Amino acid sequence: MEEDAGKRKFMRYAFFKAAREWRSLDSESKRKGAEEFLGVLERYSGSVDLRCYSLVGTRGDVDFMIWIVSDDLARVQGFVSDLLASGLGKHLETPYSFLAMTRRSKYIGSHKHPGQEGSEDAPARGAKYAFVYPLVKKREWYSLPFAERQRIMAEHFRVGHKYPSIKINTGYSFGLDDQEFVLAFEGDDPGEFLDLVEELRTSEASRYTERETPIFTCAAVDRRELVRLLG
Repeated sequence: MEEDAGKRKFMRYAFFKAAREWRSLDSESKRKGAEEFLGVLERYSGSVDLRCYSLVGTRGDVDFMIWIVSDDLARVQGFVSDLLASGLGKHLETPYSFLAMTRRSKYIGSHKHPGQEGSEDAPARGAKYAFVYPLVKKREWYSLPFAERQRIMAEHFRVGHKYPSIKINTGYSFGLDDQEFVLAFEGDDPGEFLDLVEELRTSEASRYTERETPIFTCAAVDRRELVRLLG
């Protein structure tokens, strides 16, 4: 049975890069800009689920990511608009941005693996890292009978179950954005995620992947640490 659409939530993965001139501002200008930025985060924290991650040192083209979850797309837009209007926000670029919605996977059926796969609400709190990437399947995948796709995905799930400390959040983007899915894995050990992905490459489902890049390794940080890492 299809999930009630009213229960779904939007997930926006917004990746930001600080312009070079931000770091050359005087200390007082940066302090005021940062406080305005933090004020927007605080103001929306009660109405939008926000998670902050730094990518300083893990990628050269982005500095941080904010994972935004809400059942109201207008609220997501309002938050990002106000963020970009802040003192720091005026010096931010958005090299990547992915929009998706939550939904229970049709391939899981009655199967449950608590705390690991099938995001239907919001990401868990507490993991040190999030590994995020967009995913597009080959068109041949959708021409397979559903029973065949479910069989292939069952193998995919079995591989994932060998790594119980890694949680997967699947966002669905059909018609909403350029990709079909956004995958966000949460865990404390990048090495374990590396091993999981390497093993998944050998699964039958991997043959039907068209694109799964760029991939982002995001370190969870609190809001003030996020700003401090921007210099």
